[in-house]
Amino acid sequence: MTGDDRPAAPPVRLPAEAELAREALAAPLLSHATRLARWAQEGVRVGAGGELPDGRLAEAAALLGLDGEDEEAQEHAARAWDLAVDTGLLEVREDDGAGDGAGTAVPGEELALLTRGSPADVLDLWLDGLEAVLAEAAVPGLEDLLGEDGRLDPASLDPGALDLDALDWDPEEEADLLDGALANLYLLTATDPAVEAGAMVPLPVLAASMVVPEGMEHPTDDVLEEVSEVMVRLDEQFRLLEPAGIVVHHPMDDALAEEADGAGAEDGDGDGPRLPDEEEVARYGMVRLTPLGLYGVRRRMLEAGVHAPAVGDLAGEDARTLLDALPGHGEEAARTEIELWLARRAPLEAARELLAAARGDDRRAPGRRLACQQALSLVGAEAEPALREVLDDGHLGGLARVWLSERGLADVPAPSEEMVFWLTVDTLAAQLSVRQGGDGSQELRELVRGLVDQHSGFFDKAWRVDHPATGEVLEAMSRVHPDRRAAKDARKAAYRARSRG
Repeated sequence: MTGDDRPAAPPVRLPAEAELAREALAAPLLSHATRLARWAQEGVRVGAGGELPDGRLAEAAALLGLDGEDEEAQEHAARAWDLAVDTGLLEVREDDGAGDGAGTAVPGEELALLTRGSPADVLDLWLDGLEAVLAEAAVPGLEDLLGEDGRLDPASLDPGALDLDALDWDPEEEADLLDGALANLYLLTATDPAVEAGAMVPLPVLAASMVVPEGMEHPTDDVLEEVSEVMVRLDEQFRLLEPAGIVVHHPMDDALAEEADGAGAEDGDGDGPRLPDEEEVARYGMVRLTPLGLYGVRRRMLEAGVHAPAVGDLAGEDARTLLDALPGHGEEAARTEIELWLARRAPLEAARELLAAARGDDRRAPGRRLACQQALSLVGAEAEPALREVLDDGHLGGLARVWLSERGLADVPAPSEEMVFWLTVDTLAAQLSVRQGGDGSQELRELVRGLVDQHSGFFDKAWRVDHPATGEVLEAMSRVHPDRRAAKDARKAAYRARSRG
């Protein structure tokens, strides 16, 4: 969560708007919708809902370079036509006196934006189309709605008379499923360098991330069956989304889809449902967000009130805002953010601003000082005067000495023992803050053990440190130190620190 209690997502890297706009224009669905809008220059007769008559679907499909007699090609042409109507690339004018709602489709005002508008105009139009595509993807086919018992012939149904309340379908639940899958792909892209670099996410992994309860090491048969059902549904939805340019999708093997649909993936002995192993996982489908998809999901998150930063957002902010935000970034994203921030400032000025922002006794101050160290590591030797100015500062003197010593600079005064212990507590407090209270990482355990081993009588000295987080840090050390006696000493020291406070 952010400081204003909004839900927060990790920062993502996005290409420039111009590059994203080129991707949007090249997406098959929008590209084909644009061609069909231009085809309607002289006007095309349409039905009451603006749909292209069946008699002209083959013509439209052929215009797009597809087999006009192929049913799937005609369905794609119909979706591209609908997208053109939904986004304003086509305008439908009702025929006067016709009485049946039919009309004529002509190019709309939005069509000119694709050639004369800004990249932002193109992306806004693409986003309008994306909403229509997402809404379509969240609606299962009529055959799926009716089930497998053959009670009704879909071809004989009047859609206007269909009672959706009587069917086993919750449109809000379907939309939530797709939104949840896209959000999980977004988080994977933001936090996993391999996925960010273009690695595909197996559909079983994505489905399991949405279904399997946290901490469940061995999913039950019921959970595995639900994973299988979600996997099949997502495969259907991603097939519809790929032409919009939001995802790259390798579909599930059709034979496996039939096997998994409603029954769960069986193991070789037929003993029950299971998750596929590494060798076969690709057959169950793979997916990833495109950069354009990452942009689209982020825009939808922002509209929903989620704090979803992009790398580069902080370049124009002050140092306090930068340092408060960096602990929520991954290592590479943080480095890029710092580089962009530094690029706008002279090194000495930047160092002074960073150091001033790192001061404080509030709970977020240790995290700011850790981020300040990270930022200062990218500043050149021109910043030396700023670091020497704070050598006597209780909050900053320790990190200033580290910076000067790492560069082999002369006349760096040795720190007092009090300063060493204060910096140690501050660093551990920052590490705990970054982990949002979690202290179970191997990295932290090794750090704690190393500190205690290096300093004899560590806890007897540490509880005296005049730092707001001393008690909290010592309590955390008692939980992670592997030696029982050391852990007991840490608990005693934590009690002393709190009593002293």
